Amino acid sequence: MAVKRRYESAHRQEQAKQTRGAILRAAAVLFVEPGYAATPLTAVAAEAGVAIQTVYKVFGSKQALLSALVDVTVAGDDEPVALPDRQFVADIQALSDARAKLERYSRHLAETHARTAQVMLALVAAATADAEAAAIWRKNVDDRRAGMGMFAAELASTGQLRPEHTAGTAADVLWLAMDVRNYDWLVRQRGWPPERFQRWYVDTVVAALLDPPATR
Repeated sequence: MAVKRRYESAHRQEQAKQTRGAILRAAAVLFVEPGYAATPLTAVAAEAGVAIQTVYKVFGSKQALLSALVDVTVAGDDEPVALPDRQFVADIQALSDARAKLERYSRHLAETHARTAQVMLALVAAATADAEAAAIWRKNVDDRRAGMGMFAAELASTGQLRPEHTAGTAADVLWLAMDVRNYDWLVRQRGWPPERFQRWYVDTVVAALLDPPATR
């Protein structure tokens, strides 16, 4: 009986995971077009093929669903692993040269933007007219600024930052350069290959932050 109960529990957990994923995928489609404000949760439920009560049971509210969608889209999965604990961060920390760290981050950044651009731009648009979306956008902005603060400290540890930069101003430059709207303009609108975007990111940040010897 214990084996059967474990099997049934695992089966229920897998079903719950699949249901959550279906709702998130539906929200990813509908919150982009026709948009967050124009999409009732009943439409998300219909797109996901579940009852509206299920959506409320899993997420509780439309705002919570949008917040979860942003988090999952940024992370690339629904696993409970914080971004600082992801492999790309360990890869960056293992490198000793500032430019090498930026090059590794640029690959992660391009991959993330390719996955998140539509959802994040939809969030930006929604934030102009919806207070709930605006709160989620502000949290995302704050989270990105905090992340770039940690990255600035990582670059500073190499001793290659220009002396006129503080950790704060370095984080400001990193925060600006990694904004998804740069990727949207250069790659999605202007047609740059992702590799060219990566080179642009690295060259731009190196020129702004690092001592000239680090650029050679």
